[in-house]
Amino acid sequence: MKKYDENVVLAIVLLLSMVLVAVDLLTTRDAHAEYGDVVINKYSEAAGMRPVVFPHWFHRVRFRCKVCHADLGFKFEAGGNEINMLKIIDGEYCGACHDGDLAWSVENCDLCHSGAPGTPTQVHESTLQKLVAPTGGKATE
Repeated sequence: MKKYDENVVLAIVLLLSMVLVAVDLLTTRDAHAEYGDVVINKYSEAAGMRPVVFPHWFHRVRFRCKVCHADLGFKFEAGGNEINMLKIIDGEYCGACHDGDLAWSVENCDLCHSGAPGTPTQVHESTLQKLVAPTGGKATE
């Protein structure tokens, strides 16, 4: 059996550790929601997970509205559904497509649970968030 120099082994272990840390940093950064994304955080953070960032427009380009909002039962309101992992695993909501055949399966947690911690359930950058309540006074010209 060949004996390896202790310093060489230590250098290799250190190099591999640095590579693993670099890969981890590159692959687990928080996703920031973009216009039209739906952030789902009704149960995520309470369960120790990051919020889900659902790329609505990415899905909308591929499917008609009825696929999700009629066939799968998603309400037209952020936070309007009682979505949880048990339902998804049972093929409800996201699980109807994310079953490992049509799209990736639930074992890839970070692909969906990628939101910045503390982001509330919302349609990100929606028109509703930009509306300003009237002040009650008369408009000036």
